[in-house]
Amino acid sequence: MLCLFSFISKGAANNYIMNPYTHQEISADSIIERVMTFAPLYETIVSEYRANLYIKGKMDIQKKNFILRYVPSMFRLQKGVREYLLETYSDLHYTAPNIYDQKVKASQGTVRGNRGLPGLLEYFNVNIYSSSLLNDERLLSPLAKNGQKYYKYQIDSVMGDPNNLDYRVRFIPRTKSDQLVGGYMVVSSNVWSVREIRFSGRSELITFTCWIQMGDVGKKNEFLPVRYDVEALFKFLGNKVDGNYTASLDYKSIELKEKKVRKKEKRKYNLSESFSLQCDTNAYKTDASTFAIMRPIPLNESEKKLYFDNALRRDTATIQKPSKSQAFWGTMGDLMVEDYKFNLSNIGSVRFSPFINPLLFSYSGSNGLSYRQDFRYNRLFRGDKLLRIVPKLGYNFTRKEFYWSLNADFEYWPQKRGFFRLNVGNGNRIYSSKVLDELKAMPDSIFNFDLIHLDYFKDLYFNFRHTVEIVNGLDIGLGFSAHKRTAVEPSRFVITGDYPMPPPEFMDKFKNTYISFAPRIRIEWTPGLYYYMNGKRKINLHSIYPTFSVDYERGIKGVFKSTGEYERIEFDLQHQIRMGLMRNIYYRFGFGAFTNQDELYFVDFANFSRHNLPVGWNDEIGGVFQVLDSRWYNSSRRYVRGHFTYEAPFLILRHLMKYTRYVQNERIYISALSMPHLQPYLEVGYGIGTHIFDVGVFVSSENWKFGGIGCKFTFELFNR
Repeated sequence: MLCLFSFISKGAANNYIMNPYTHQEISADSIIERVMTFAPLYETIVSEYRANLYIKGKMDIQKKNFILRYVPSMFRLQKGVREYLLETYSDLHYTAPNIYDQKVKASQGTVRGNRGLPGLLEYFNVNIYSSSLLNDERLLSPLAKNGQKYYKYQIDSVMGDPNNLDYRVRFIPRTKSDQLVGGYMVVSSNVWSVREIRFSGRSELITFTCWIQMGDVGKKNEFLPVRYDVEALFKFLGNKVDGNYTASLDYKSIELKEKKVRKKEKRKYNLSESFSLQCDTNAYKTDASTFAIMRPIPLNESEKKLYFDNALRRDTATIQKPSKSQAFWGTMGDLMVEDYKFNLSNIGSVRFSPFINPLLFSYSGSNGLSYRQDFRYNRLFRGDKLLRIVPKLGYNFTRKEFYWSLNADFEYWPQKRGFFRLNVGNGNRIYSSKVLDELKAMPDSIFNFDLIHLDYFKDLYFNFRHTVEIVNGLDIGLGFSAHKRTAVEPSRFVITGDYPMPPPEFMDKFKNTYISFAPRIRIEWTPGLYYYMNGKRKINLHSIYPTFSVDYERGIKGVFKSTGEYERIEFDLQHQIRMGLMRNIYYRFGFGAFTNQDELYFVDFANFSRHNLPVGWNDEIGGVFQVLDSRWYNSSRRYVRGHFTYEAPFLILRHLMKYTRYVQNERIYISALSMPHLQPYLEVGYGIGTHIFDVGVFVSSENWKFGGIGCKFTFELFNR
């Protein structure tokens, strides 16, 4: 290919170039504007494809210390081994918009567990015409509609003949940020499509360079990648791991969108065809002879040597087995730092999170420091019926309280999401002032209040529910809820004077233990819910509409020794709106009330409640109160609440990005609450998210007076 270079100094450096044939000036901005004009069309021009995907990765341990083995999802290291090789061969099925279904049918390598560098495989599902280069919207594309706000462009060279010119255009971030990349693209002047692109950047703990070659102009794969080369450097606390990956795609079928205008069709919410690939475990290959036939890119001599050395180590390990002590401590080390899974033949699988994991900690101003540990048991039965049991343990260091729960689901009708659900555990220590209020209404001289402690109660709950999906998106659940609330410190009713003991019917109200039993119904509806069928199991995905729910229960006195009657009703609405370029709006609205209470002194709502264990920064996506004192959750019989969250990069810190390049997004929070003694409670907050942690600062107001300042902090390392 003929390559000609011509630069002039007019305007910004390299912003113009001379056409070698017409001698006309060509600006980088004019080229980019043409590409951006066609980018929305090219982004969605492919409606579906099927391809064979081959990936070869080589990892080189340049520096390491003991911390490296504590990194979740990192491949398993072998003593004395610095270089590793991994190959996979997969069926890849794509359907618009951005649904990738990948089934690995062959793998081979020198890595135990077939793991590579954490989070690197997503770089092989790039749509270069999309507003973001990765599916999770972490990297803003230089071809995004408003990309000129974040990038500047320089024309580098012009190549080709007069009738088929290609332009090489560089893109440079205007500010330092992990959301932006730098590199170049080669653009065809015939159809203003990208022929190849190379971009470099940093995402979380990986510094990467990705080169993508597109298909030939005029062919069906013109708008699809055919080759990837990815170089990555993983750096973490003195550890450096270098990775070099190559991927090749061989397309078996490509379907383009029809150009003719069709009449508006009924929207199809069943996306099962997009998730239709099946992986036959009997066809999963790991032997070298089979892989040699599948491999589209031959191994070089150094890669062959890695396989030879690995086979030699395995032979030596077979002869020299580790001692029982070494095997025990090796297993214990794995349990401390990795998600561990036991597959029990004919019984199911047990999985639990690592014991040493900062993701299990959380801190907030109102809830203090908490830690949790999860265990998961799953068993799949014939007909895709599923039994899932999830015990949880946790401890709140601020309140010095231990929590436990056991959640069990049996999905007996997977096509209709029909399941039985059981929840049992100890909840928040609940506050009740009604008991003391009634006692204090009597003359002060009757009881010794130093011996009465009926303010905080321990809560043991037992919930059972049967839920089934009547139609797509409409769930109805029927069950019951039971609580046993016991005073944290038992009380004694001792009369201080010569007054007679009040009548038994009055004293029966005041107990150290209260029991409640209530039948319950919950209706939840999400219109326009997308889903797909995995075998017989229905998997719900997302909807562009909000989710509505109504929750009602009625307490019955005398059933299972229950001591009170009541009614509770709650309404909740939640909606998340994706606006592209990592911008999201989330709003939530709800209200609830306890009515017809008779000898039940506790207010314990289902939606308006405080979590006693860490559940992550994105729990309810900001639809919670961070500073509100925990006692308010149980002090009023009714409430009305509202939340609004806006999330986007470059909100406030754009001009300071030189010093805050690791900030991935920013959030603005506005929350309001109204109840009889808080009219209103307001909370405004600002938060930032990085790849290591998320932190937010919140200011509250009670009855139009300053309430306080609080914060929330969670670890997010390796959790995105």
